[in-house]
Amino acid sequence: MKTIQLALAFCTLFLLSNCKNETKNPDQILETEPKTDYYQAISLLGDTLYAPSVNDKLQAQFVEKQQAYMQDSSDLDKLIWYGRFTAYTGDYKGALQIYSEGLKQFPNNSRLLRHRGHRNISIRKFDRAIADLQRAVNSILDQENSLEDDGMPNPQGIRLTTKHGNIYYHLGLAHYLKGNYEQALFAYNKCLELSQNNDGLISATHWIVLSLKALGRDAEIAAYLEPISEDLEVIENASYRDACLYYKGVKSLQELYNPQAEINSSNTALKYGLARWSYLNEQQEEAMMILEDILDGDDWASFGYIAAEADLARMQ
Repeated sequence: MKTIQLALAFCTLFLLSNCKNETKNPDQILETEPKTDYYQAISLLGDTLYAPSVNDKLQAQFVEKQQAYMQDSSDLDKLIWYGRFTAYTGDYKGALQIYSEGLKQFPNNSRLLRHRGHRNISIRKFDRAIADLQRAVNSILDQENSLEDDGMPNPQGIRLTTKHGNIYYHLGLAHYLKGNYEQALFAYNKCLELSQNNDGLISATHWIVLSLKALGRDAEIAAYLEPISEDLEVIENASYRDACLYYKGVKSLQELYNPQAEINSSNTALKYGLARWSYLNEQQEEAMMILEDILDGDDWASFGYIAAEADLARMQ
C-alpha cells in the first residue's frame, strides 16, 4: 500500500467530516496519514482489496479537482468531479462518502446516484448499487437525456455516452453480477435504445448476448449480433467488438485469447467475454483457465474482473 494512497484516503474523509456549504480555503494544508492500512473492499472470494499506486499525472488531476471543490463545495459539478477523481485514485470508499454527502445537499440527484451506484459495484455492494441506480432511473423519467463528459477522455475527445445511458448501463451490470439476467437484459436494451454511436451499440450488445445465453434464449442472439462486423468502426470498445465477433463465430478463441496481454480493463473485458461464452457453451476447461487468468491480474475494479469473480463465486 503506497503512502500517497493512505494520505489521499485520509484527506478525503477529513474533508468530508468537516464539510459545510461554505467556501473552502484553497491554501488549506491536508496532512497526517492514518496509522493502519486502508483497504477498499473484500472480494466475493474473500480477498482483501487495496487501492493501486497513483501516478504523478493522476495525482495532480486529483488535487486540481479537490481544490476546485474546496473553493465552492455547493457546486454540483465540482462535487461530482471531486468524487470521480477520488475514485480514479482507487479510493472508492472516499468517493462513496463524497457522493453520499452530496445527496444530502442535492437529494435524489440522478448523477450522484449513478456515480454512487457505480462505486458500490466497485466495492461489491451490488444490492446497494441496484437501489441507487433504480432511484436514478426513477428520477430521470421526465428529464431530457444528454451526452456526458468522460472522466478519462479518448484521444479524439469525443463523448460517447449519455447520462441516461450510463444509468441503465450500470444498473444492467449490477443485475448481471447478481445473476438477475432478465433485469440485466431489460436495462441493456434501454442502453441499446439510447446509444448514439457504434461504441454504445457494441457495449450494450455484449451484455445483452451474455444475458440471453445465460437465460437459454439462444434463438434471439443472432439478431443482436447481425450489425457487428470486423470493419465496424469504434473508438473505445474494440474489445467488446472482438468478443461479439467471437460470439458470432467470426473469430476463434485462439485468435483472441492472449494470456500475456497487458493487464487493463479493455483486455480483461475481452477475456471475460471469451471465458463466459466458453463456459455457457460447455467448454469448461477453457473457461476456467481464462477466469483464473483474469483473477491473477490486479485490475480488481474493472467490470470484467468483477464479473469473473462473481462467476467463480457462484461456481463455488
